[in-house]
Amino acid sequence: MSWHHGLGDARLEHARALHRDSIVIDLLFQGPIGTYSLPEELEDELLDLARAKHPYDETAQVTYASDLVRRWYIDGKLADLYRECWFESGITAACRQLSIRTPDSLLRSIVSIQEEFDGKPWLTKARTAADIERVHAEGGRAGIVTSQEAEGYGKDLGLLELAYDFGLRVQQLTYNNHNLIGAGCMEPNDAGLSRFGLKFVAKCEELGIVVDTSHCGRQTTLDACKHAERPVVATHTGASAVYAHDRCKSDEEIRAIAATGGVIGIFTMPWFVAPDPENSTLDHVLDHIDHVVGLVGTDSVGIGTDWPMPQTKWMAIEFKRLVAPTIGFAPGDGPSTEWIHGIKDYREFSNLTAGLVARGYSDEDVVKIIGGNWLRVLREVCS
Repeated sequence: MSWHHGLGDARLEHARALHRDSIVIDLLFQGPIGTYSLPEELEDELLDLARAKHPYDETAQVTYASDLVRRWYIDGKLADLYRECWFESGITAACRQLSIRTPDSLLRSIVSIQEEFDGKPWLTKARTAADIERVHAEGGRAGIVTSQEAEGYGKDLGLLELAYDFGLRVQQLTYNNHNLIGAGCMEPNDAGLSRFGLKFVAKCEELGIVVDTSHCGRQTTLDACKHAERPVVATHTGASAVYAHDRCKSDEEIRAIAATGGVIGIFTMPWFVAPDPENSTLDHVLDHIDHVVGLVGTDSVGIGTDWPMPQTKWMAIEFKRLVAPTIGFAPGDGPSTEWIHGIKDYREFSNLTAGLVARGYSDEDVVKIIGGNWLRVLREVCS
C-alpha cells in the first residue's frame, strides 16, 4: 500500500521538499535503526551470542543483545547503517536517552552516550535550540539528551545537576509506576506530585530542563502543569478520546499541558493508537494529531515516535514477554514485532509530513508540528 495519501506528483514533491528543508525533531526517538532495517542475518548471530553469554537467563540474553546492537552502531558493523537511516529519515534532531534507573546506570549511560557523540563527527550534542538551528544550517544532525527514568536520582538533586551538566535537557517525571516524584499512568492510585516531586519540578525549571509527563498519571500530570512556571510537555503520548488507553492523555491533560505553553508529542506505537496493533496505520496517528489540534491548536502538537526500536524480531518478542511486565506494562502491551503501516522504518518518516499535507495543514502548521513547536519549547526552557 502506498502512503502518499493520494497526493499528486506535485503535492507529494512539495511535501518531500518541506520535510527536507525544515527542522524536524523527534523527541522520543528510538532509532535511527529499527527492527526492519536491521540485517536479517543478525537475528541468529545475536541469539547465538546472547545464549553463549547467558545460557540460563533469558532476560539477560535480551539485555546483552541490546547492548551489542548499541555497541555495533556506535563504532562497529552497524555504524554505516546508523548514519544512513538517520540521514534518510530527514530528522534533524532527536533524543539520546540516559538510563537513570540507578546512580550507576546514570554514570554508565553518560559514558555510552558520550562515546556516541565522540565517534560520530556529524552528530552534535544539542544543549540549546540555537545548537539545533546551527546543525541544521550545516547539514549535520543533533542529539538532545533526555531521560524517561528518574528513580536513580533518589532524593539527590545533585545527581540531577550532574545530568544537566552533561547535557540533559528533557526529564520525564515517572515511568509507568510510582516513584518518589509522583505516579505513573499504570498505577491504580494517583495522588499527584509528592512534596519531593514539587521540589524536583522546581529544580528542573531552575536548571533549564523541560519537564516531561508522557508516562505520568492524570493527577501527576495536572499537578506538574499547575505548579510549573515554564512549558511542560508530553513527548510521546496519544489522545485518549481517539483511543482509550492508559498511555494516552485525556482532553483535560492535553489542555493543561497546552496552557503552560507546552507541546503534546504523538507517538507511532501500534499498541497505543488503535485497538488492533497489527493493523495500526499512519492514518490512526494522524487522527490523534487532528484531535489535539482541534482541542488546543497547531502550536501545541509535535512528534515523539517511540517506535521502532533497534531490536531483531527475537529481541522484540522476548522483550515483550520478559521485560515489559517488569516495567509496568499491562498484559499484551509493550514493544513487539508490529509496526505502524506507513512508518515501518525511520527512513519512511517523511510519510508523516506527506500525511499532514494531505489532511490540509498549511506549510506553516506542518513546520510547527514536525519540529518547530519542540524548537520553541527548547528555546523557552533551555536558553
